[in-house]
Amino acid sequence: MWIKICGNTNLEDARFAAECGADAVGFVFAPSPRQVEADQVRQITQELPTELEKYGVFVDAGFDEIVSAVETCGLTGVQLHRSADERIPFRLRQHFAGRISILQVLNYKALEFEQQLKELSQNEDPILVDSSTARAVGGTGTSFDWHGARSTLQRTAPNLRLVAAGGLAPENVKQAIQILQPWGVDVVSGVESKPGKKDPRRVQAFIENSRED
Repeated sequence: MWIKICGNTNLEDARFAAECGADAVGFVFAPSPRQVEADQVRQITQELPTELEKYGVFVDAGFDEIVSAVETCGLTGVQLHRSADERIPFRLRQHFAGRISILQVLNYKALEFEQQLKELSQNEDPILVDSSTARAVGGTGTSFDWHGARSTLQRTAPNLRLVAAGGLAPENVKQAIQILQPWGVDVVSGVESKPGKKDPRRVQAFIENSRED
């Protein structure tokens, strides 16, 4: 089970996630209580293990902005929420010649989910499915319809690698995995003591529960 601990704002939290066995950490470049600047992230990532994946999270970001952040911060992946330019994932793959991973985000809405999956059904990179609210596109602390999403995935895009997000926490991640059967899981608010600050006990519990048989 691939695990990303997202919304990191400091070295202590990111390093602890790595020590607990996380595969990836994420940094939010979009407006958010967890927003970080490129120089701040660069100082963090250069102190992290080489094998740890380092994702930048972008909302409505342009191509040049994303490229600059990847190169400045030493990111190994990008997570893309919405974009006016639908070609950005393709352009990033070409620009970096496959050297970064790209997580495209679908905010689960039952009436739109099937068509969105059809458009991405041949995607080689995983797809992150998250919940959304009127005020935020991620980090909402709310979950989506796991049963409905799983049924649509099986019917429409059974070969897509799903990363589940949205409302996950140590208390419910095992249930989410049992229902969704994802390739990976992603958590933000479910392991925080406050926005932008992780609770070490919850981080450790989340990772252990995600990998528990």
